[in-house]
Amino acid sequence: MASVDRRVSEDGRITYRARVRVRGYPTQSATFQRKALARQWAEQTEAAIREGRYFKTSQAHKRTLGELVDRYLAEVMPGKPASIRVQKTQLLWWKHQLGQYCLAQVTPELVATCKKRLARGLTPKGSRRAAGTVNRYLAALSHAFTYAIREVRWAETNPVRSVSREREPRGRVRFLDNDEKDRLLRSCRSSKSSTLYPLVVLALSTGARQGELLRLRWNAIDTVRGVAIIHQTKNGERRAVPITGYATELLQGMRRVRQIHTDFLFPSRSGNPTFPRKAWEGALKEARIEDFRFHDLRHTAASYLAMSGATLAEIAEVLGHKTLAMVKRYSHLSEQHTIKVVARMNGRMFGPREIVR
Repeated sequence: MASVDRRVSEDGRITYRARVRVRGYPTQSATFQRKALARQWAEQTEAAIREGRYFKTSQAHKRTLGELVDRYLAEVMPGKPASIRVQKTQLLWWKHQLGQYCLAQVTPELVATCKKRLARGLTPKGSRRAAGTVNRYLAALSHAFTYAIREVRWAETNPVRSVSREREPRGRVRFLDNDEKDRLLRSCRSSKSSTLYPLVVLALSTGARQGELLRLRWNAIDTVRGVAIIHQTKNGERRAVPITGYATELLQGMRRVRQIHTDFLFPSRSGNPTFPRKAWEGALKEARIEDFRFHDLRHTAASYLAMSGATLAEIAEVLGHKTLAMVKRYSHLSEQHTIKVVARMNGRMFGPREIVR
């Protein structure tokens, strides 16, 4: 309930103290020179508290973006180990730019100004940031504001939602043709690195990401059932990856000569998984393959699945995508399979028919 008390100071000055008490919430109070203003504040504050609006607005004026970033990094990021390195860099950039502002002052206009500064700025390597990179920075800040709204009640609105995103180019689809694939595998097999060849074979045969493969442990491999369980994926869900054919034979051979001091499939001398970058770059050079990244092995696996007749839904399931949006880039490769499917359906529906002239 709300109340207004008349108070007289020692020098005879009259003020009015408004107090609002709502069960389950701390008492709020304010002092005014006029009774009408005190009543108005008390009524509005009580209504805002009961509607769940007051404390969000109040905290937004008390808490800074820097405080939000610190709390988000401490409470949320430990549960996202696959993203912590990149998102921490992004959030600390926002903290450097706007950390001194209280959350209520972080407006869409302010975020948009920083977005332009981000897009024009240079990376530590001296290159301009890509549109996709700028959008990922915005997404990181948006996630922090969502946390502030839903979890800690520090904000009422998310200003990032009103900021337009950069237009990104179409997704890159670079995959190996048969000749390139054979040359690369020969180069990897002759490499001094003992982990490069099996790493590339598994990437091609499963479509798994580099990080997913490097984190694989032997206790996650079931050669009898023909699956590998990936516990840490990009979208946070556990996924079973089919392993069959040559990849199974390769793993069985690796298991016989594995290092006993570590459980990782692809350990370095220290026992921790490390990507053999120099060996990989040397294999690409020897195989005369240009404009190709390790992640493109994932595109290669998806492309061969499409050309083998797999549907987009099947490709998405193998790659671990939640939606079909990411695999539509391979749709043109499965056109012939789709034509055959529709032709079979028409044959069953109408039977063989002569062409009407």
